[in-house]
Amino acid sequence: MTFHELGLDESILKSIDEFGFKEPTPIQAGAIPYILEGRDVIGSAQTGTGKTAAYALPILHRLGGHKDGAAPRCLVLGPTRELAAQVEDQFGSYGKYCAPKCCLIHGGVGYGKQIEEIKAGADVVIATPGRLLDHLQQKNFDLLSVQVLVLDEVDRMLDMGFIDDVTRIIKKCNKNRQTLLFSATLSEGIKRLTVKSLKNPVDVSIGIKLTPAETVKHVMYPVGAMQKFDLLIALIEGMKIESMIIFCRMKVGADRITRWMQERGHSCSAMHSNLKQKERTKALSEFKDGTIKILVATDIASRGLDIANVTHVINYDVPEHAEDYVHRIGRTGRAQREGDAATIVAPDEQPKLDAIEKFIDQQIPQLKLENFNYFHEPIIRNKTSDKPRRAKRNSATSQFGRRR
Repeated sequence: MTFHELGLDESILKSIDEFGFKEPTPIQAGAIPYILEGRDVIGSAQTGTGKTAAYALPILHRLGGHKDGAAPRCLVLGPTRELAAQVEDQFGSYGKYCAPKCCLIHGGVGYGKQIEEIKAGADVVIATPGRLLDHLQQKNFDLLSVQVLVLDEVDRMLDMGFIDDVTRIIKKCNKNRQTLLFSATLSEGIKRLTVKSLKNPVDVSIGIKLTPAETVKHVMYPVGAMQKFDLLIALIEGMKIESMIIFCRMKVGADRITRWMQERGHSCSAMHSNLKQKERTKALSEFKDGTIKILVATDIASRGLDIANVTHVINYDVPEHAEDYVHRIGRTGRAQREGDAATIVAPDEQPKLDAIEKFIDQQIPQLKLENFNYFHEPIIRNKTSDKPRRAKRNSATSQFGRRR
C-alpha cells in the first residue's frame, strides 16, 4: 500500500511526497482508513513508528483547510510541552498546502499569544492538560466546537498523574466528537478511560509488546554507588561522542551531573520539567543541531520526542519502571541505525535491574570497564541461557568500554 491509495486529499499527498514518504508504516496503514471514516480509534504501537502522522494526516483531510474565525475543531492533548510543540510542527509540515491554523497551548510561557491565536481562529489546538484547564477555567474559550479529540501518549499522561485533568477535559468536549487515543502501551487505566470516552472504537494494535530494538546493543556496568560518576566519565572519555543522552531519575540529579560534566569541559545541557520553557527549548534545539553533544535528562526525554541520530544512551540511574528502560534505550538505534546503550548499576539498584530483565525477558550483559580503578572488584554475572542478540557486536569491545 502507498499513501496515494489511502484516499487522502491531494494537498496532503503533495506534502508527503516532498518528505519522500512512499509507504505508510503499519500503524498509519491500520489507523488512517478508520479515522477517515469518522470512527473512534485506539492506536497502540511502539515509540518511533509514526503515530503522530497516523492521526494528523486524516485529521487534516477531514478539516479541509482553514476557516476564518472558526472555533477549534480539533484538540490534541499530550503530556509534555516538547511533545506538543513537535505535534504542532508536524501538523504544520503535513498541512503545508491546506494551511490549517494551529495554536500551541502549554505552560512555562505567557497567556497573551495563546489567547490571541484562539480568538483569531485556530482550527487545531495542541495542548498540555494543565495550561488548557487554566484557559477553560478563565473562560478564554470552550471545547464545544471540537469535532476530533486526540489523546496522544496516553500511557505517559497517566504515568505523570494527569488522569483527573484528562477526564475533566474530555467532559468539556462536544459529546458528538470523534475520539482518537494513541499510546505505546495499553494499561488497565487506559482501558477504563476508553470505556468512558470512546464509542465502539476500532483497536489498531501494532507490535505493542515493549522489547529493546534489535539495532541497540545494551549492556550494564556494576559499580559502587560512590564511583558512579567516575565510571560515567571513564565511559565517555573512552569513546568519540557524536550524540548522547544521559538519563537521571531525579531533576536535581540531572542538574548536578550537568554541572559536574561542564566543570570537566564537556559540552552538555540539562533537560527536565523544572526548567523554564525557554531553557528547555534551547537545550533541545542545541542538542538536535549538534551545538551540544550531550543531553542530561529525566524521563521527559525518553518518549515521544523526535530526536534523530542519537548514537549513545547511558542510564546513570536505573529507571523506576521497567518499561521506561525500553523507552530510554530506544532513543538510540532508530530508523534502522545501530546504537549503543549502557546502564550504570549500583548494588542497591539491582532489584530494579531484575525487574527490567524479567520485563524484557532477557539478561542484559554485564561488563567490567578495563583500566578503571574500582574501589571494590565488581561481581560480574556469567551469561546464562538468554538468546544471543546481534552477536557481531555482543562483546566488551563495543563503543562502551573501548579505549581510545
